[in-house]
Amino acid sequence: MISRRLIRIKVFKVLFSRINSGSDSLSGAEKELLLSCSKTLELYFFLLSLPSAIKKVAEQKIEAGLSKYQPTPLEANPNRRFVNNKMMALLEEDTKISDFCAKHGLRWGEHSSFVKKLYASIISKDYYNNYMESAENTFEDDMKLIATIFEEELEDSDDLYTILEDDNLYWMDDLAFVINIITKRLYALKENNRLSHPDMFLKNDDKEYALKLLNASMLRYEEYTALITEFVINWETDRLASTDITLIVMGVAEAVAFSNIPIKVTINEYVELAKYYSTPNSKVFVNGLLDRILISLKESGEIEKSGRGLVGSPD
Repeated sequence: MISRRLIRIKVFKVLFSRINSGSDSLSGAEKELLLSCSKTLELYFFLLSLPSAIKKVAEQKIEAGLSKYQPTPLEANPNRRFVNNKMMALLEEDTKISDFCAKHGLRWGEHSSFVKKLYASIISKDYYNNYMESAENTFEDDMKLIATIFEEELEDSDDLYTILEDDNLYWMDDLAFVINIITKRLYALKENNRLSHPDMFLKNDDKEYALKLLNASMLRYEEYTALITEFVINWETDRLASTDITLIVMGVAEAVAFSNIPIKVTINEYVELAKYYSTPNSKVFVNGLLDRILISLKESGEIEKSGRGLVGSPD
């Protein structure tokens, strides 16, 4: 499930936190990294349980209308297409989702005001009204509605970000990635099939990659920081952004420790991280300095590349 880029982000956050707090416990850092990775899977299942919570709000609204002494014609004959959505039923029947959420204490009931506000937003949108008014009633239409809710309502929701920040800080960088994973799986789903769920890591060797990158970065942090000083021109290391130093150290560690990852890929990945986690000028600085350091280490023989994937394509 977790991509190499997200692994790099998680390693970066653990490394940055450990260095700045003065903690040199490698075992503690490893535990924190694996915990962060496990939280991504928790967010995946937590979000998949959200349609069921939305459905309950819709059902409550229907029941409230029916219980009125003088319901309106629409309240007396409610359109039940949304609450009868086959994709939502499939998610509700998925015991892996319900069991996982129960085991980890993941409950939308604690955020009922958010779910009600989300439902109000959904029913105000054209995509929802077009769905409710459509003469067709196919599984594909039901699936597309749920996927659209994830795409249109969640990724840029300030209210959801507040919930995630309050519930678990590890989730803040995961939301867009997890929504993308969910929607891809929804769009690939066919009627009468069950939704397949990913493992924590996307590839079999990704856990090893994550721990090895963290180890290499922590154990050689001072050495690689000193190396940065050698290549910085007219600039003191203590005046550099600490995020830039951490990213460059990780880039050097990755280039040295992983012979199967092309240097170009490593540089591009850490430049991308610099865009989001450092200063406006960091991407240029990280790109130039990391490029010079890695070329020098390659020429000296400390970096050796071999195997497949050395043509510069993303890993």
